[in-house]
Amino acid sequence: MPGPTRQRERTSEEETETEEETGCPECESDSLVRSADGGGELVCEDCGLVIEEENIDRGPEWRAFNHSERQSKSRVGAPTTQTMHDKGLTTQIDWKDKDAYGRSISSEKRSQMHRLRKWQERIRTKDAGERNLQFALSEIDRMSSALGVPRSVREVASVIYRRALDDDLIRGRSIEGVATAALYAACRQEGIPRSLDEVAEVARVEQKEIGRTYRYIAQELSLGLEPVDPVQYVPRFCSELGLSEEVEQKTREIIEVTAEKGMLSGKSPTGYAAAAIYAASLLCNEKKTQREVAEVAQVTEVTIRNRYQEQIEALGIH
Repeated sequence: MPGPTRQRERTSEEETETEEETGCPECESDSLVRSADGGGELVCEDCGLVIEEENIDRGPEWRAFNHSERQSKSRVGAPTTQTMHDKGLTTQIDWKDKDAYGRSISSEKRSQMHRLRKWQERIRTKDAGERNLQFALSEIDRMSSALGVPRSVREVASVIYRRALDDDLIRGRSIEGVATAALYAACRQEGIPRSLDEVAEVARVEQKEIGRTYRYIAQELSLGLEPVDPVQYVPRFCSELGLSEEVEQKTREIIEVTAEKGMLSGKSPTGYAAAAIYAASLLCNEKKTQREVAEVAQVTEVTIRNRYQEQIEALGIH
């Protein structure tokens, strides 16, 4: 006779997965969330039932109540980042010329540390390829700071540049051109509205080269970027013009209604957004001149007039 089959015991992870799949046992809701305070409790959002509470705390053993405490108690280094050519894994020698206790070091030690710093910088890049990557990533960082884009965009731009480098797309093109195109692609991918004109202002290459390189790497890397939505530019433009929430909401309505009628096809998103803001400001009695709107949106007054006429005709306003 065959022996009795032994059923494998379910682990806590499998039980958690099953509970997450079936939902809350109390109200049968699927809205289950895991708390982010380190305890890792599994809680139902609708009825508040704590489904699971005995989880491994993977956080630190110490507690901190502000940023300075957290910094002083932390015993780990900074996380790895794609924005540095070595991903932030190499060491750096500080330029303060002070010892661990904050006291100034002697002139002999200063000259020794100066030599060490120089050699440390040299050995961080082993060949010309790494030096070029270091330069490209520093360019991305410089332009990102000038444009005021968040850290996530810098990371994405660095990843795009590294992919282009791995696929040998840099050959025959300038490092600055590819770096700028990668940053522009990252802005579009992350939904951060920055026009080609704005990127070209902080770049060290011509706008035509940026556009050409961007189209090339987007096609070769299959980035699959969708056309920019003019609505993305509305909050920033309205803020710079000092317009109210009412105007911003009206602008969104104008763009949505006219876009549904096919007016957006082939039009510049910045010019389209600028014209909608101008129309909304007139309708809400917060008039701004075409010149004021054009300066903020970096388009011509002629563009605003043409788009404005098209939009009011599509809305049936005369």
